[in-house]
Amino acid sequence: MADSGPGIAEAHYARLFERFYRADASRNRTTGGAGLGLAICKSIVGAHHGAICVEPSPPPGITFAFRLPRAAVAEKRL
Repeated sequence: MADSGPGIAEAHYARLFERFYRADASRNRTTGGAGLGLAICKSIVGAHHGAICVEPSPPPGITFAFRLPRAAVAEKRL
């Protein structure tokens, strides 16, 4: 998944998947977001034995990639 937003500095990449972490200090509960979205994504992908990561991309924007094992995908079809 990729977006065309302002992007995120690479210094934040290591913490992006932590619960309640916000890379943008100006964001808070009143302006939107709880800092849980990426942590939830990581939990879901992990529950299916997959991996999720952030990949640098040309500004603006950022790219997130995830991989799921083929066996997990095949089980879902049954």
